[in-house]
Amino acid sequence: MSMPDRLGRRLVQLYTGLVLYGASSALLVEAGLGLEPWGVLHQGLAELSGLTIGVVSIVVGAVVLLLWIPLRQRPGLGTVSNVFVVGLAMDGTLALVPDPRALAVRIPVLVAGILLNGAATGLYISARFGPGPRDGLMTGLHRRTGRSIRLMRTAVEVAVVVTGFLLGGTIGVGTLLYAVSIGPLAQLFLRVFASPATPGGGPGVATGTPERAILRP
Repeated sequence: MSMPDRLGRRLVQLYTGLVLYGASSALLVEAGLGLEPWGVLHQGLAELSGLTIGVVSIVVGAVVLLLWIPLRQRPGLGTVSNVFVVGLAMDGTLALVPDPRALAVRIPVLVAGILLNGAATGLYISARFGPGPRDGLMTGLHRRTGRSIRLMRTAVEVAVVVTGFLLGGTIGVGTLLYAVSIGPLAQLFLRVFASPATPGGGPGVATGTPERAILRP
């Protein structure tokens, strides 16, 4: 495969993964059985501010990205795209998907959201255009403090969940199911969607190991 073809494939992976990630987060919101950690915060802030959850996701992503500056993290195309595409896809999906009321429908929607989130994570990370702002925050804290990624991720996500819950975000069985399943799912889909390495990287590509923040804490 030629270099332009490889780049094209990676760009498709990146933006498909980000759109699907936003859609999967919207499905978790629609299910109403508990959100992923950052989703709890986004929903709580949305309740407080009156903004849509997608817009809140964009604002939070931008703020987290600013925290990369003292951590000396280098964003890539995927990092900046993550901030905007995920939030827009989330709001778009919420506008299109009807609100399920019956528990018999909400449970499959929850499971579909988690599975889709794992696939989306594998897609956009394997494209290697840089980590999302939240993943980069964890790896940046790990490098600056010398503490393990496990500790940094746990500390950040506990703080995020508690804050989001106090603001009105939803915690439930979905939060727990997401926590125990997303690592194995993302690792599986990283193998499925792995793209050939590009010698020397390329423009807009941030090197590093963002997958460690998700898969090997």
